[in-house]
Amino acid sequence: MFHGRVSGDHLVELLSHRARQWSLADSWMQLYDHWSSVDDIGSLAVIHQMLSNDPAKSLLWFRQSLLLLRLNCQKAAMRCLRLARNHTSSMHERLIYEGWLLFDSGHREEALSRAEKSISIQRSFEAFFLMAYTLADTNLDPESSSTVIQLLEEALRCPSDGLRKGQALNNLGSIYVDCGKLDQAADCYMNALNIKHTRAHQGLARVYHLKNQRKAAFDEMTKLIEKAHSSASAYEKRSEYCDREKAKDDLNMATQLDPLRTYPYRYRAAVLMDDQKETEALEELTKAIAFKPELQMLHLRAAFYESMGDKTSALQDCEAALCLDQNHTDTLDLYNRTQDQATRSI
Repeated sequence: MFHGRVSGDHLVELLSHRARQWSLADSWMQLYDHWSSVDDIGSLAVIHQMLSNDPAKSLLWFRQSLLLLRLNCQKAAMRCLRLARNHTSSMHERLIYEGWLLFDSGHREEALSRAEKSISIQRSFEAFFLMAYTLADTNLDPESSSTVIQLLEEALRCPSDGLRKGQALNNLGSIYVDCGKLDQAADCYMNALNIKHTRAHQGLARVYHLKNQRKAAFDEMTKLIEKAHSSASAYEKRSEYCDREKAKDDLNMATQLDPLRTYPYRYRAAVLMDDQKETEALEELTKAIAFKPELQMLHLRAAFYESMGDKTSALQDCEAALCLDQNHTDTLDLYNRTQDQATRSI
């Protein structure tokens, strides 16, 4: 717009004179509304304005990092976490922010240690939540699941706001689902919805689906679609709870809203292959691979090529997939089988 000669901060300053300036209370209400309507970009904008008024507020830098992680902006999120750590004057908060930095860089044991030290200084929602989140980021056995549940329940007993408690309830519901405790899970999701944690509709839909209540699951996802500002993922998820034609409609809508989601391409390709429309199926996969060469996409296209007798293309996709994961069993099997076929045909 200005040929790169105006910095982002200066442009915001110029535009801010034409925008309404919110009080602190109004800002928190705006943040709550945007967060509840699954509007991550709107939430980021509110937090940016709040930080412009209070740039040393560690809590706001932490909330900004959570949003950036949700948007897959890892580098920016880590920067915000470091700023949160640097600005806090509280040792127990500093330990929490250091814990998240360690967790996000793959050091889980050190993250747990920071959370435990923080709790030893002061019991807090964020310290218990960090411990629960870190423990849950593994294949949970029944004993570990019980520990995560206890930690989340402790977190919910500590003071915090609805934004974070809604997330804790949502996570607790997910653990209950994994443990097969569907009624407890439903209670958690409903409690989260009562404080406007809109994403809990997806968890509740999953509970209904597991109870063989497919129509209820579909209706629950429809509620999420109606409320969410960003609804591509909700359309994608709702496609699992309806018939084939409706699923195709939902996945087409998901692609229209967010063309970079790969699952709709994979689903459409599988349907086309079932209908013996091989060329169209390959085209659908190739569209997705062009912007995101995922392992599963490459493996699926290799399998399609093999079924069509194009061994050269199948081997090429297998080799590319094995560059992403050299131990992927299905791809190794397909690669070896196709190589054998190619050798016998010589």
